[in-house]
Amino acid sequence: MTQYMDFEKPLAEIEGKAEELRALARSNEEMDVTEEAAALDVKARAMLEELYRSLTPWRKCQVARHAERPHCQDYVDALFTDYTPLAGDRNFADDHAVMGGLARLNDRPVMVIGHEKGNDTKSRIERNFGMARPEGYRKAIRLMDIAHRFGLPVITLVDTPGAYPGKGAEERGQSEAIARATEKCLQIGVPLISVIIGEGGSGGAVAFATANRVAMLEHSVYSVISPEGCASILWKDAEKMREAAEALRLTADDLKQLGVIDRIIPEPTGGAHRDASAAIAAVGRALEAMLKDLESKAPEALIKDRRAKFLDIGGKGLAA
Repeated sequence: MTQYMDFEKPLAEIEGKAEELRALARSNEEMDVTEEAAALDVKARAMLEELYRSLTPWRKCQVARHAERPHCQDYVDALFTDYTPLAGDRNFADDHAVMGGLARLNDRPVMVIGHEKGNDTKSRIERNFGMARPEGYRKAIRLMDIAHRFGLPVITLVDTPGAYPGKGAEERGQSEAIARATEKCLQIGVPLISVIIGEGGSGGAVAFATANRVAMLEHSVYSVISPEGCASILWKDAEKMREAAEALRLTADDLKQLGVIDRIIPEPTGGAHRDASAAIAAVGRALEAMLKDLESKAPEALIKDRRAKFLDIGGKGLAA
């Protein structure tokens, strides 16, 4: 069953009525409700398009967090072949919130790294809801080093509320690990491409997304802090998350204007969770295009391009 968000309640009622009619028809073969159900489908489609035509920043946050939205593992399974996972940071442990390994994208060898949130209670706990600990970032550093050594493009798929803020993570050097991962992104002489597929939260996202090309799915969000966290700090009231979401300028449109991202990848009407295959295919096409744009550049040019990109962030939006 589709999980509806609060702003989709009117849509849920219409789609529910259409399904009820079809269920009645299945239990009573003499009943013909084809026209009535089709009319409800048309009405639901129009409402869906209207709802998603002008989502507020807070509603985009809700869509980006939707439990049925495709996660990193889904993209890896659908877009990459010969995926060989690599585990551990060679120092403390393997962090299951970060997955990565060698793979092929349309027969091109690459290194793919991403945050994985999990898709049910057990896997979400195992993956720590996509919140990486220091060993996750150190694993990413190790994989980027391997990619640099063998001349493999790096693709990162970002989907995290932020780095894990627990006591153990802080004791093991969380901030240092994030800083080192960000530094490594700026140092490697291979194409580095990042896609925000859900949430891009704080430094935990930047550590994977300091890339030559950064793309965002249309309804993903990318910000220095969650709207709830921002509201708690500024207004001492987490319920002001809607105002905070507006102020943070965390949508793909805002970030494209500011120069933080380079490309917006369109989602199916109703969000990626409504048609995961179409969303994943769109990301695949974007990855191909961005790789093609970078593959002929020399290592020194890639590093220079990446550094210049991040030094220039905000220039466009501030000038406007």
